[in-house]
Amino acid sequence: MDKIPPDCPYPGCFFCVMKEGNPSKRRTSILKFFRELPSQDDDGQVLPISGLWNTAMAHPNDPEFINLGIFECMAALIWKGLKNRRWLSHDQNIYIPYYAAHIIGSYTMNMEEFAERAIHAGVIPPLVELLRGRLTWVEQRVAVRALGHLATYSSTFPAVASHGEVLELAIQLASSSLEIVYSHFYQSVDRRISYHCDLLTRGMGGVEMESRKAEEWASQLQCWSLQLINCFAFKPEFLFDICKPEFLVKLPGMWGGLVNENSPAGIGLLRTICQHKLGRGPVANCPGIIEALCNIARSSDDWQCMAIDCLLWLLQDQSISNKVIDKAAPALTDLSEISTLGDHKRLGDTIVSVLQERCQAQGTARNYVSSRTKEQIDELLGSRQRLKWEKSMPKEDLQIKQAAALVVKLEGNSLFSSGDISGAALKYSEALALCPMKSKKERVVLYSNRAQCHLLLQQPLAAISDATRALCLHNPPNRHAKSLWRRAQAYDMLGLAKESLLDAILFINECSQSTDPDLSLRHNKVPDYAERLVKKQMRAAWLFREAAVKHGGIHMEEGAGDTYGPEADDSEWETASESDIENDGREADDDEENDNIRKDMYDKSTTKDLVHGYNMLLAEDER
Repeated sequence: MDKIPPDCPYPGCFFCVMKEGNPSKRRTSILKFFRELPSQDDDGQVLPISGLWNTAMAHPNDPEFINLGIFECMAALIWKGLKNRRWLSHDQNIYIPYYAAHIIGSYTMNMEEFAERAIHAGVIPPLVELLRGRLTWVEQRVAVRALGHLATYSSTFPAVASHGEVLELAIQLASSSLEIVYSHFYQSVDRRISYHCDLLTRGMGGVEMESRKAEEWASQLQCWSLQLINCFAFKPEFLFDICKPEFLVKLPGMWGGLVNENSPAGIGLLRTICQHKLGRGPVANCPGIIEALCNIARSSDDWQCMAIDCLLWLLQDQSISNKVIDKAAPALTDLSEISTLGDHKRLGDTIVSVLQERCQAQGTARNYVSSRTKEQIDELLGSRQRLKWEKSMPKEDLQIKQAAALVVKLEGNSLFSSGDISGAALKYSEALALCPMKSKKERVVLYSNRAQCHLLLQQPLAAISDATRALCLHNPPNRHAKSLWRRAQAYDMLGLAKESLLDAILFINECSQSTDPDLSLRHNKVPDYAERLVKKQMRAAWLFREAAVKHGGIHMEEGAGDTYGPEADDSEWETASESDIENDGREADDDEENDNIRKDMYDKSTTKDLVHGYNMLLAEDER
């Protein structure tokens, strides 16, 4: 081995070992280093551990350290930190259990072979101790991550599951992680543990950065807990423990996957549960979950397909379909004209088939369908039959129908401009009845216009339905900016902050890519009305909001003026801006692709005043 540089203060230094030019000597030295490190009490041990952490993150599939005993070394170091608090508090050793668990998680992330080696090295017991909270939430975060990776593989899952408390601990952590991080770190600005601050920001930033990173880490703590639970949910024998009502009802609101795209988040876990008959029963018995699934199914985010899958599986289960069909049918009907969505081909046809089957099976009490639901399904089936008829109609007849629909739409525009919103809505309905089913572009306009009328008439549920239908018909799906904006407002009326926030953000994204001069973001500036809605919903959907209210409320950011809890002041959302009122548009635009998005209503007071003075503020979408 090369002679240690004279400026190196640590005999046997890992970094010096890594500079060894002879591969055989290098491996021998590394093997010795891993074997001896847990028994040493020298200062500076955190330096090689942090170096190993960087290597594991950068090269998680490299087997060299695996073959030389890194898992045994990391497991021993975690045990040492748990059993020897004097050593743990000395020098910078407090960091070592965190880095050790993170290294285990990184090396088991992709390779089943590495996971098997980790199991044989005895990593699970010390990781479970960290999961129990023997140290702090920071170590819980990396422990649940590592255990989630180990539980992913069929060959190593039994070893994780053999520790009976793992599932229970993961469920507790998924449910309480946000409150834990809020109360133990975010809220306690003056009492934050210094090594937590250093880990979160790598020593690079003050209170504001620490707080922002705490939100990210809290979300990761939740999403990695859900990922571990999801591994258990694929096994029917664990569903009884998972499907407790008090846990199930929280799942739709667990958005941990926003930070980690590989996490199933709460909706992904629900999807796994609904694949099993044993899981579908408990889900069907929670009406709040079905309602949340319907909202997510109508959304335009990455979890839309998962929610649709859940609803379809619940409906196809004859033993429980009667419990969900009256809530699920309206949402699925709105989605019936969507074509390809993610990996789903001809999704709309699948939805129609399932709804038709449920309606036809209503002969027994078990499969009872309400008259309202049956009417909706019959209307849907009628539209499908109409599509078949139109395929056999002469082209000239279809052109006549389309021209007639255009005339009626213009009549609706005129009524809208004169303030007769109810009359305009009826005309758009009449135009939809005339417009050929294949004329999707025109029907997008009509549904979106009618959604706008429903907003003005304070009918948010109807507005959501029409906006969703417009988004399904649009090519590509879920990309019609004005319908996104209208649905964002409708969700706001119902107090559904997260759903409103997602649609508002997607609206801004669409505006940024639009060639329409009335939609495009001039000078890359987000419109004031959209920015205000996003800010409002970010406050309402803030990750720590529930915990903050429970613990008395704090400022979201230093100097931001956003206080949570009973003393919060929402006055800034009480009035429309002057620019909103100045841009009041009263002339309908007949150009389908060139309307002026005025400043639509987005807050509580404008919702109240929609009919009483500000009704012309909404955009006359593509009229």
